Amino acid sequence: MPKLTFISSSGDRHEIAASNGASVMECAVEHGIEGIVAECGGSMSCGTCHIYLDQEAYERLGIPATAENDLLDFVNAPRRPTSRLSCQIKVDEHLDGAVISVPQSQY
Repeated sequence: MPKLTFISSSGDRHEIAASNGASVMECAVEHGIEGIVAECGGSMSCGTCHIYLDQEAYERLGIPATAENDLLDFVNAPRRPTSRLSCQIKVDEHLDGAVISVPQSQY
């Protein structure tokens, strides 16, 4: 199982074992990661699962698809070059070791 490290807006670190095939959002919710609201349940209609990936993980995954990229323009927290919606990232071996920062607010 790939290991993911979530960093809360206050700096707390939480390492989890993520299930292959699940979305990063699903894993975060399953493990009680604070700040991943996931209001729409992963249907990519709210942007409340916004995260910041570390540069290396972002480069391994590549740029977001057009629809995700468009929705990222409307997230509450400032968009950064490595912003992604965690509902759109499937966990696999390419994500192992990723460091994921959670924005201060999703609303």
